[in-house]
Amino acid sequence: MKRNSSVEIGTGLFVLLGFAALFFMATQISSHGFEFGRHDYHLSAQFDNVGGLKAGAPVSIGGVTIGRVESIDYDSSSFKAVVRLAINERYNQVPNDSDAAIYTAGLLGGNYVGFTPGGSDTPYKEGDRIEMTQSAIVLENLISKFLFDKAGQGAKKE
Repeated sequence: MKRNSSVEIGTGLFVLLGFAALFFMATQISSHGFEFGRHDYHLSAQFDNVGGLKAGAPVSIGGVTIGRVESIDYDSSSFKAVVRLAINERYNQVPNDSDAAIYTAGLLGGNYVGFTPGGSDTPYKEGDRIEMTQSAIVLENLISKFLFDKAGQGAKKE
């Protein structure tokens, strides 16, 4: 009887560890890792097109993640997307003339916001708006533009 109960306990622990591993992987893949005691300051930026950017996407400078995209809304007066960023207070020296652009991580990867630091001595502070932005480059738009340009050149030759 003891042998049977030890097998059941071992199986239960194995299943429990499996669920814990799946939970950990899900939080890491979805970019919603848990960071306790983290304090952020918030910035906003307006973009003409956010492409596939989603809430929870990383915000980085030079490849180092400094924050996350908190939310994406639409401003009906300017007809632009408003992206709210949560930046870790550890990175509170980002110059206030830095620009933000939406990049794609690899060919099939997700989008993220990347900062290019400016030269100002004054850093961004809570609630500031990033003035210089560059929208996402949508791959479908580039392909269609290329195809239509080629079709137009073919029609002119005839």
